[in-house]
Amino acid sequence: MKLTVLGCSGSVPGPDSPASGYLIEAEGYRLLLDLGHGAFGALQRYARPSDIDAIVVSHLHADHCIDLTAYIVALRYGGDGFRCGGPDGRIPLVGVPGTRDRLEAAYDPLARKLSLHEIFAFGTATEGELGPFQMSYAPMNHPTPTNGVRIQCGDRALVYSADTGESAELVELAHGADVLLCEASVGPDEELIPDLHLSGRMAGEHADKAGVERLIVTHVPPWNSVKGAADEAAAAFHGPVETAHPGAEFWI
Repeated sequence: MKLTVLGCSGSVPGPDSPASGYLIEAEGYRLLLDLGHGAFGALQRYARPSDIDAIVVSHLHADHCIDLTAYIVALRYGGDGFRCGGPDGRIPLVGVPGTRDRLEAAYDPLARKLSLHEIFAFGTATEGELGPFQMSYAPMNHPTPTNGVRIQCGDRALVYSADTGESAELVELAHGADVLLCEASVGPDEELIPDLHLSGRMAGEHADKAGVERLIVTHVPPWNSVKGAADEAAAAFHGPVETAHPGAEFWI
């Protein structure tokens, strides 16, 4: 599997990165994981919008999903290079309940009929196959319904924390994975609000408890230090710690 970081800034886009967006590729199949502020522009460096085979949205906070509204515009009006491509001409879009309503409201709250079902085949997160990937999900500890995601291809596994506070479910989902792509939003001098986000240290602790091989720190907001989050994580995790940045490619 190849993981390409489209954006990794936490909560808002920053001066150096769009908000959350990741491209996962294996065996010619392209899976888009979240698409926050600015991530759709970055996606076009690596794939045509029509080339995406499926989309998974972890939750409906804007920094993880709002650029799907730009995706809708591109697929509707962008010409042949942007028109889509699933078996029935639609892109499978897996999300939490309410995903379609959220996109309709964000795209045009006054429109009576957006016909988004003509663009996306909406589905909720259930264990099963997407192309070459075996998908698993677990509810995370966040104020809005949020899914952590495990993506398995053959004997290789990537787990994405999405947004979460301390979570036994994340440890279980990530057990034995090759890579944990984990949020580390809370800086060392910030107040830790329960059931919202993790610090770098907490990301490292979750990775260590899960026994993962590698940890990639992500979702650090622009007012905090990525290096500081990684250093905190490294103090709590016995494996290698890397950091997400736009354009970074990781082989799993």
